[in-house]
Amino acid sequence: MERKREKVTVLGAGSWGTALAMVLADNGHEVRLWGHNPSQIDEINQQHTNKKYLPEITLPATIVGYSSLNESLIGIETVIMAVPTKAIREVIKKMSADRSGPLTIVHVSKGIEPDTLLRISEMIEQEMPEDQLGSIVVLSGPSHAEEVSLRHPTTVTVSSKNMKAAEKIQDLFINNNFRVYTNADLIGVEIGGALKNIIALAAGISDGLGYGDNAKAALITRGLAEIARLGVKMGASPMTFSGLTGIGDLIVTCTSVHSRNWRAGNMLGKGHNLEEVLENMGMVVEGVRTTKAAYQLAEKFNVKMPITSALNNILFNNVNPKDAVDELMSRQKTHEMEDLADILSVEQ
Repeated sequence: MERKREKVTVLGAGSWGTALAMVLADNGHEVRLWGHNPSQIDEINQQHTNKKYLPEITLPATIVGYSSLNESLIGIETVIMAVPTKAIREVIKKMSADRSGPLTIVHVSKGIEPDTLLRISEMIEQEMPEDQLGSIVVLSGPSHAEEVSLRHPTTVTVSSKNMKAAEKIQDLFINNNFRVYTNADLIGVEIGGALKNIIALAAGISDGLGYGDNAKAALITRGLAEIARLGVKMGASPMTFSGLTGIGDLIVTCTSVHSRNWRAGNMLGKGHNLEEVLENMGMVVEGVRTTKAAYQLAEKFNVKMPITSALNNILFNNVNPKDAVDELMSRQKTHEMEDLADILSVEQ
């Protein structure tokens, strides 16, 4: 398909930011990839690799690395924000300090901020000066960077309060390997993407304990009910959670060895403590921080989230993973369809 060549900056030279930069480069765009590590940026520019995050992958030569945030944003109207949730505010403040003119910001991270309980789009709105903020678009869905970088078939969703902006980002990314749908339910897309990491941690714990496929299938199914229950209370459409950013993202994150949240949970299930796990991972495990936020949201909205509660106890209250699972299994009996009724009865 013919498309207009654009200048796009990707903020965050980790695995996901680099993989998305590859998609954009494949589509003929002028891509700038910013990272805070000068030696990593030198590697990207000189060797066209990013071995720490995507070993064995050769990057398109048209991707240019930048270690200066300000320089990476000169003449740019669209920014892909691929930094961890905890770095969103800091990066927004830095990028808005020495520039003018509106930006379309596409955030591709998946998390919720503890204590403030804000979604990422709300954090960006809060930090970005009004005269610099054009539109905020979220890109989410079942998409491991490792597979995207190999150009394996991948399908994602974009959403925004401004659906014309979402459609523009759809056109920016879509190609034969990377299919992009639109969805007007911004809240549901963000909540599904963030909360699935919690269930992936739990699935990893279950596997680490050696509990097998039956237990993991139950966790995924009951986890989806928890995500939908909270999401609908927050204003999302229940239909979103049966789509790519709901069950789709949940399946891939709970079942794949590429999932850092699953891997972290697996180590917890095998007896490692949280500090050891995070040190061993060497990358951000968004589900840990999001568990705290989701537990706080469940209390705020008075929503039953037993898996989230159990994981919160494992992560932050030193509860033994096996004891937490045993407690889940001994909960008071109930009817499965009561959850569905609760979800569908919430007024939109």
